Amino acid sequence: MTSPRERVVHLSGELVPESAAKISIFDSAILLGDCVTESTRTFGHVPFRLEEHLDRLFRSLKVCRIDPGLSWEQLRAATLELLERNLALIGPHEDYWIVHNLSRGLTKPGPNPAQRNPATIMIFNSPMDLRGWARYYSQGCHAVTSFSRAIPAQSLDARIKNRSRLFYTLADQEARLVDPDAQVVILDVQGNVSENKGGNIFVVNGGRLRTPSADNCLAGISRQTVLELAAEEGIPTVETHLQSYDLATADEVFFTSTPYCIMPATRFNGLTVGDGKVGPITRRLLAAWSRRVGLDIVGQAESQLRAG
Repeated sequence: MTSPRERVVHLSGELVPESAAKISIFDSAILLGDCVTESTRTFGHVPFRLEEHLDRLFRSLKVCRIDPGLSWEQLRAATLELLERNLALIGPHEDYWIVHNLSRGLTKPGPNPAQRNPATIMIFNSPMDLRGWARYYSQGCHAVTSFSRAIPAQSLDARIKNRSRLFYTLADQEARLVDPDAQVVILDVQGNVSENKGGNIFVVNGGRLRTPSADNCLAGISRQTVLELAAEEGIPTVETHLQSYDLATADEVFFTSTPYCIMPATRFNGLTVGDGKVGPITRRLLAAWSRRVGLDIVGQAESQLRAG
C-alpha cells in the first residue's frame, strides 16, 4: 500500500510506490547499460518543454532499435498522470524532475542483443534540489577540463541520450582531482570543447554568444532555450568549434542544463574568466529565462539554500 506521503513511480504501465519500484537484474539496463533517457523539470509545477524532450526520447529509441510498446501520446499521458499524482507531495514553491528511463527489457547474455521482450518503462519524479548549484549564480563555478575525451560520434552519436553515465562520471571525477568543487569541461579527440557531464557550454566575447556546434555534443534543450532567448534579446549567437583557449580568454562562460538552467563559470582551469564576476549577458539571459517561465530561477535556488 502506498503511504499518503510516498511518491509513486510509473513502472511499465503500473503506478507503484517508490519503495517498491524494482526491475530485474536481467533487464538490459542492468546487464548492458542499454537504456535511453530524458530529464525534464517543472517550473511552478508546470512541465517545461516536455513535448520536445519526448520527441528526442523517441528519436533515441528509434536509432537504438528499442520498441517502447506505446505511442508518444500514451507516454505523454502516463507522464502527466504520474506528475499529477505526485504534485500533492511538494510545496507550492518547489518543483520536480521528470525522468524517463526506457530499456530493451529482459534479456540474457548471448550472441544477439535484439529486443525479445517488452521494453521496461521507468518514469519517476524527484524533488528539484538546487542547493548544490545555488551559490554559483552569484559567485560562478570553476570550470576544469578532464583528461578523458568525449566518445567520438563515430562510436556513439551524442544525440542519443543514453543512461550509460560511466564515461561522464569518470570525466567529472578527473576534473575534481584538480578542484573538488570543479564543474567538468569535456573535450573531444581533436581538442574541441564538447560538453559538460549533463549540459552544454557557452562563451561570450565582445557581446557575442558562442557555443559548440552539435556535431560533438548533445544538442540540449536548455541550450536551445538559451539560443532562443538570445535571439529575443538581440544577442548575436554563433554555433562553432571552441577550444580551451576560447574559454580561457572569454569575457563570460556558462553551462546550461535542465536543473539549474544557466550556471556561470568565473574560473577556467585556474584562470580568471573576464573580470572574475558573473557577466552581464549571463545575468540578462537568466532574467529572460525567469520571465519566460514566470519564476525567479535564481531566487528559487537561493531560497532552498537559506532553508538548509
